Amino acid sequence: MDHQSKYEPTNGFTRWIDSRLPVVRMAHDSFIDYPTPVNLNYWWTFGGILTFCLVIMIVTGIVLAMHYTPHVDHAFDSVQHIRRDVQFGWLIQYVHANGASMFFLAVYIHMFRGLYYGSYKEPRELLWILGVVIFVLMMAAAFLGYVLPWGQMSFWAATVITNLFAAIPWVGEGIRTWLWGGFSVDNATLNRFFSLHYLVPFVIFAVVALHIWALHVPGNNNPKGIDPKGNQDMVPFHPYYTAKDGFALGLFLLLFATFVFYLPDALGHADNYIKADPLVTPEHIVPEWYFLPHYAILRAVPDKLMGVIAMFAAIAILFVLPWLDSSKVRSGRYRPLFQQFFILFVVACVALGWAGGQPAEGAALLVSRVGTIYYFAFFLIILPLLGVFETPREMPNSIAEPVLKKPDSPPELEPDSTGKPAPVPAE
Repeated sequence: MDHQSKYEPTNGFTRWIDSRLPVVRMAHDSFIDYPTPVNLNYWWTFGGILTFCLVIMIVTGIVLAMHYTPHVDHAFDSVQHIRRDVQFGWLIQYVHANGASMFFLAVYIHMFRGLYYGSYKEPRELLWILGVVIFVLMMAAAFLGYVLPWGQMSFWAATVITNLFAAIPWVGEGIRTWLWGGFSVDNATLNRFFSLHYLVPFVIFAVVALHIWALHVPGNNNPKGIDPKGNQDMVPFHPYYTAKDGFALGLFLLLFATFVFYLPDALGHADNYIKADPLVTPEHIVPEWYFLPHYAILRAVPDKLMGVIAMFAAIAILFVLPWLDSSKVRSGRYRPLFQQFFILFVVACVALGWAGGQPAEGAALLVSRVGTIYYFAFFLIILPLLGVFETPREMPNSIAEPVLKKPDSPPELEPDSTGKPAPVPAE
């Protein structure tokens, strides 16, 4: 969304910088004076929360890399060394480990908000696609990082997930061998995963910059899903939304701190505090909680290759979502049928998360299969058909209309012979 810059350099140095490299002007126009819809609610604060999480993960990751030893004989012990011997190492490690969970919690909320309010629709298709790219890179970074402590669950999760690539015809064996760096999960694997885990967050940071750039071209979507009309629909980003985002971030940090200081190991698996042993297989191999829905989809399909395809398709389908939803109405506020199907979709995703953490049998397997069917049906059947059969509610003409609309005024009275309005007759 183009808007005229109001930045004015305040001294000779800032004028000199602005005439050669206008980074201060760009920051001012993008994060201070940027026109933003007046009606954004707290679901829109998770973009800033995610940026904060990314910075925290990069900073703590760099510090941890200074003390971590990427070798199968020393990796597990180096993590314990960080926790026990490095000054404030326990804090840095807990922040990094729990930060991954907070990162995914925020990104899932961010994505569900985008789904409900239609933030993937024209003209924001590329914005959504870049968001999905960030999500995929986050999953890659999280998986790579999960292997690094070299506990039992780390080792066997790496073994199970990398073996999935072998199911791909023709190229699968070669991909698995390249990931391993040999013929089993071993020291070469750990070195590769450490290098990639260190690299991927910086790639995420670059894509986030593109994501913000793509956001600033069409501007923010809003809960009503209609384009702003005039200045009455817009306010500067600062101080209105910096204050709102700051308050939401403060609440989020309370949750974050609760896990770091009181429940630091609650989101981990007990078996991962046992050093990796290739000769002892855990009774139940479970990935981190944010992978459980996809793990449930993988196990819901009896055939290994088809399960792998379904798992990757569950992510790939998000890339084409803007063209699957045929409705012209963006916001779910004005789509009564969509609201009901969307609630069922959220329930299905949560149910898949539960099923992914259970043994693949009985009720958990049934829930996995029903949830998988509904997941794909929501994108491939429900959204295309809703645009044809759903009757949306009446939408306002502008964002500020309900606020600025005045009550009906009494009719104007005809003037009398003196030129003054005639008195209102008594009822």
